[in-house]
Amino acid sequence: MNWGKSIVLVFVLFAGFIGTMVVRMSRQTIDLVRDDYYQDEMAYQQQIDRVSNARELDPATYIQYQDGSQQVKLRLPDSLQRGTLTLYCPADRKQDIRLPLTASTQVITAISMQKRQRGLWRAQLAWFDGKREYYTERELILP
Repeated sequence: MNWGKSIVLVFVLFAGFIGTMVVRMSRQTIDLVRDDYYQDEMAYQQQIDRVSNARELDPATYIQYQDGSQQVKLRLPDSLQRGTLTLYCPADRKQDIRLPLTASTQVITAISMQKRQRGLWRAQLAWFDGKREYYTERELILP
């Protein structure tokens, strides 16, 4: 084999490698954190105000994971009129849980996590008391 054929062979192998990589990369799924991330960014100042409001409140409101019972325990504020609890799994958004909360929801609530994916979760609690909106977030690790 002479050097001319070797150069052509190297170019053909390189083009085949690039083509293979393009096909493999185009088949990989890439989930955005949210589909509407741009709109979420536009409303971020309101989010900062909600977090600030929650910090001023009674610290009895909490979200925690209990390893023994594999449950997320949630203590809601007494003033809650409506709200939402989102258990967000960054690794797989199909695992996300979104629970609406109303004034009739028990003050202490437990959510089972037995059949859920292990790893990092974010518990996001947003609520309204009739006057102001509040938001708190906590990272949970499911072993």
